[in-house]
Amino acid sequence: MDVDLIFRIAAIGIIVAVLNQLLIRSGREEQALMTTLAGLIVVLMMVIQQIDALFQAIKSVFGL
Repeated sequence: MDVDLIFRIAAIGIIVAVLNQLLIRSGREEQALMTTLAGLIVVLMMVIQQIDALFQAIKSVFGL
């Protein structure tokens, strides 16, 4: 696992937080919620890819 992954997740979190605050202050709560959900889905997809790589490595180590 790279440190780069942690930085990417942190950057997405910061961008989503700023967009969320901007949208809430402008009265667009629904769009703020959708932005937060989109950010969450992007980060979850990144984590799922890393978990898949972990399981592939475990399979290759144990010859499954």
